Amino acid sequence: MSRTVLKVNDSAWLYAESHRTPMQVAMLATFAVPSDRPDFVRDLVARWREVREFQAPFNFLYKSSPVPSWKELGPDEIDLDYHFRHSALPKPGSQRELGVLVSRLHSAKMDRRYPLWECHIIEGITEPDQPGAQWSMYMKVHHSQIDGVGGIRLLKRIMSIDHDARDLLPPWAVGTHGPNQSGIPRKASPPVPEQRSPISLRSALGSGAAVVGSLGRTYSESLLGTLEEGRAAPFRAPKTLFNGRIHTPRRFATQHYSIDRMRAVASATGGSLNDVFLAICGGSLRRYLDEAGALPKEPLIANVPVSVREGEAAGVGNAITFLYSSLGTDVSDPIVRIKAIQESTRLGKARLPQVDGIAMDAYTAVLMGPFLSQAILGFGGRGRPASNVVISNVPGPYEPRYIDGSRLLEIYPVSLLFNGQALNITAVSYDGEFNIGFTGCRDSIPSLQKIAVNAGEELEALESALGL
Repeated sequence: MSRTVLKVNDSAWLYAESHRTPMQVAMLATFAVPSDRPDFVRDLVARWREVREFQAPFNFLYKSSPVPSWKELGPDEIDLDYHFRHSALPKPGSQRELGVLVSRLHSAKMDRRYPLWECHIIEGITEPDQPGAQWSMYMKVHHSQIDGVGGIRLLKRIMSIDHDARDLLPPWAVGTHGPNQSGIPRKASPPVPEQRSPISLRSALGSGAAVVGSLGRTYSESLLGTLEEGRAAPFRAPKTLFNGRIHTPRRFATQHYSIDRMRAVASATGGSLNDVFLAICGGSLRRYLDEAGALPKEPLIANVPVSVREGEAAGVGNAITFLYSSLGTDVSDPIVRIKAIQESTRLGKARLPQVDGIAMDAYTAVLMGPFLSQAILGFGGRGRPASNVVISNVPGPYEPRYIDGSRLLEIYPVSLLFNGQALNITAVSYDGEFNIGFTGCRDSIPSLQKIAVNAGEELEALESALGL
């Protein structure tokens, strides 16, 4: 079988992994059980168990020598019963019981003797405000194989926009190269030129100069503290209770809002939906730390992943870089806070070099090198943090999606943590809703649900201040 060598940025997630810090990302998708098919979940599980086709990355096995690489396995080499599991919640089967189960599943590091993924079908979910039964799919994959945008693109291939589509294949039979089950007509690809122009020496030197210049300015500011007003830089964040050593158990909480509400705030403040997201997160964390008597005078700094993935195809590996932004936690006024965030993200985006491909990979590797080196060497959480929290926003499907006629109701991302980074807040938009997943270290953040509740109150505070 063939092997694929890992990029440096992808292999770093494997080297940074420990039993306390499993480097996996996941999604929690909840569906409505079709009212005319009460045995839907049982039948789906039985059918999917018979599907023994595997596409990348679900047929990849990690090999560390002679160089980090993925070995492609044949169908008979993969133990589907290990990867695909069926569970049921204890009654009453509410979101609380679902959250407890997902927190436990996400705490466990995956065994590298197997391909690095798991798919759990969970039934027994009932909600007072939702008619009928529900079921969920929790699926986790190692971060060395997929990032947030890649994961959502994979999700779009798995679920159909057609309510009447039946016999959809399971995720592992779709992957990045299997059939696209979305039902969305494929866009015509632009014609490929017969001969691609080689990269010129001038172009390569220009990209290199842009990368070196950006990194030089960033790290000189970080070392010397010579930042202009509003700019954030790595390792200039104040240390908070989110930035110590972490332990294995996780907590998971959720919130969701109408995208129209957030767009109205964005329009009224002249910013983006992501600015609003950062603002409600900043306000939430300010409240949480203030109540704990641990609010620093300096503003908290967020590490914000930025996708640099080209085209629309799903792919194995990561295609992200990062910018740093203030969260305005040093001010109480929500309008002043969101304006500070808008300026900080503007400065952060301006600092990103306008390069792509290998040059952008090199920029990201060097930018994140000190942080990932801390994680790999076990020093994370002992000194000043690179940032206080990771906050990510990934656009999801605009239209309703289905698996064999079972409608997707909500989808939440479940992310990873590091020593020195006990909280991750990631959002995915879907069908007019903005769904936020809060992943935290159970010991470092004992009341994670408060942060989720605070976020909703901060959105209301922004709306009130703006007269919305």
